[in-house]
Amino acid sequence: MTSEELKALDVKTKDGVKFGKELKKEFPTDNRWRNLNHGSFGTYPLAIRKALRSFQDRVEARPDEFIRYTYPKLLDESREAMSKLLNAPTAELVFVTNATTGVNIVLRSLTYEPGDHILYFSVIYGACERTVTYITETTPASAAKIEYISPVEDDWLLSAFRSKVKEVEEAGGKVKVAIFDTVVSNPGIRSPFERLTEACRELGVLSCIDGAHGVGHIELDLGKLDADFFVSNCHKWLHVPRGCAIFHVPVRNQHLIRSTLPTSHGFIPLPKEGEKVINPLPPSDTPKSDFELNFEYVGTLDNSPYLCVPAALAWRLQLGGEKAIIDYNQTLSRLGAQQVAKILGTKVLDNETRTLTKCCMANVLLPLDAEAVLAQGVEAGIEKDSVMVEARTWINRILNDEYLTFLVIMFYGGQWWVRLSAQVYLDMEDYEWAGETLKQVCERVKKGEWTVKKGLL
Repeated sequence: MTSEELKALDVKTKDGVKFGKELKKEFPTDNRWRNLNHGSFGTYPLAIRKALRSFQDRVEARPDEFIRYTYPKLLDESREAMSKLLNAPTAELVFVTNATTGVNIVLRSLTYEPGDHILYFSVIYGACERTVTYITETTPASAAKIEYISPVEDDWLLSAFRSKVKEVEEAGGKVKVAIFDTVVSNPGIRSPFERLTEACRELGVLSCIDGAHGVGHIELDLGKLDADFFVSNCHKWLHVPRGCAIFHVPVRNQHLIRSTLPTSHGFIPLPKEGEKVINPLPPSDTPKSDFELNFEYVGTLDNSPYLCVPAALAWRLQLGGEKAIIDYNQTLSRLGAQQVAKILGTKVLDNETRTLTKCCMANVLLPLDAEAVLAQGVEAGIEKDSVMVEARTWINRILNDEYLTFLVIMFYGGQWWVRLSAQVYLDMEDYEWAGETLKQVCERVKKGEWTVKKGLL
């Protein structure tokens, strides 16, 4: 480890608390639990829990007053805070419950004609791919999928993207919208989303960015990026309670997003002949667009997490600010994954230009032979197509029940991988522990214990 790398991990908050184990006391995590999977659901510090419960108490004290008059003002404060963080106008930012909801809103709002295609990559988040399937079942839209197995170079991905758009056009179609990630969920790798957004502009394709792993995870400048639609979870990496996501729609595209999900009070029907249509919502104390008002109130939900954004940003500032947090997490992720790979005698998933690991998650190859595991399962009487699912389920349960942790185990590209997430309450010792634990669990898999435990042998 270089001196620069050591320095990058020797970080303290403004109060002198060292990143890593010393910060764990700031979180409500069980002391016995190793939270190595922050990327799936996130978590937030005790200080933000206090803010969350304060808002919940206030709404119950005077429900109508809070929901009708106080909440919109507090919501604007959160939107303004995100505006400064992301360099995007407040009028272009609204909150939704999660990134998948934002992607759904975009795909369900667009209108499609025969020949229109929705373009996406094979690493798309599962729920979003199912949304694409639903849209193609219920509208004239078609899907165009770019299949590939990582690692690949960013240049290759851009070339494949352009080639697929050309292929669709040569067949008489048109790519209306393309969906891609900032950081892919499984495997946890960074995507060249900035370059893909530029390619979309050049090719006349609407860009819809799934930034589920975005804000608080990587540096983002939405003004510079200028995507057509962008959504990012705040509850994964920004230390905001679940569920909270920021949804960015530039003014030029807001007319395309006529409905929230579900459709709520702010929906404005198309005018009928001789009929004047007005916004059905009461006038706001401050000038707001129909788009802003539409997303201000969507059904009866506990939207207290939205209001916690200023408190979360203040807490992160006390830690040292966004750059300090992101630099620590990305460095820990890279070095920690290398250590796990060294313990396991395997490798980290990355390309030659090392762009895939420029994020807070990393994937390490497990020392498991896919054919050997398959043979074990078939011999134990498991249907061939179910073997990998059964083995993965057993590994996850063992990690949870016996080792008090959870790690994303995946069978990808014909190999077994584990995804690890870095966070300010973790340090290198946690990664070393993860490596030794995974080594033990893989040895148990090799011995066939996963079939015995299921009563199959």
